[in-house]
Amino acid sequence: MSINEEEIIKRLHDPRECRQAFSEVIAAYSEPLYWHIRKMVISHDDTNDVLQNTFLKAWSNVESFRGDSKLSSWLYKIAINESITFINREKQRQNISIDDDESFIINSLESDDWFDGDELQKELQKAIATLPEKQRMIFNMKYFDDMKYEDISEILGTSVGALKASYHHAVKKIENFFTKN
Repeated sequence: MSINEEEIIKRLHDPRECRQAFSEVIAAYSEPLYWHIRKMVISHDDTNDVLQNTFLKAWSNVESFRGDSKLSSWLYKIAINESITFINREKQRQNISIDDDESFIINSLESDDWFDGDELQKELQKAIATLPEKQRMIFNMKYFDDMKYEDISEILGTSVGALKASYHHAVKKIENFFTKN
């Protein structure tokens, strides 16, 4: 479902239409945001929780959204922040170092009953888990979501040049992971 962002933003600020407009936003963005979040938190159930929190936060802040950025960029920023908050909370709960993303992600991957990829897909996810957080996000957005660097730049607040360099480094690290394994 494709939506006209300019028109939907107007409707989101109209008290008579905001609920219906937000329902359309949810319908349009649930699936892409689900998969974006899923690449970060891995678990299906946790992804649904984070997605719900993302939309709750968006709904509670919709009046303050003025359209300075794309609606999709705003939603992705919220989803990323909610994912990071969730991951940090889970690491703390599981007594894993905040800096140890790799073991948290691999543990999540190994214990996820909903993971339906083959062994190669699981190895790719393990390779991605070895990347630093920001490189992991950039790689996922570019490789899996096929986002343009300009859109990623708007979401992460990083220059296009820096994003291209990070993506290149991420690809090299993943290649090295497969070479060693």
